[in-house]
Amino acid sequence: MHTTHHCKARQTQRGIPLKMIDYVLAHGTVDQDKFIIGAKEAKQRLADLEREKRLLMKIQDKGGVVVVAEGDVLITAYNRTQRA
Repeated sequence: MHTTHHCKARQTQRGIPLKMIDYVLAHGTVDQDKFIIGAKEAKQRLADLEREKRLLMKIQDKGGVVVVAEGDVLITAYNRTQRA
């Protein structure tokens, strides 16, 4: 997306780095021509990421998890062994 001189100047003045802009564009709520992440949404997203982090740490502790499926049928699941 093209960034205007005005936007670059305001980003600098307001201390909003490009990574923050990219994040809001990718994850924000669209309201007409605006992309928005408010404080409440940011707090909820942080809580969601913390839950995902805890889940991934449990998966890592098991050495990984394998789920075997065919179509929409789950056949089995097991801990992955440490092999190359």
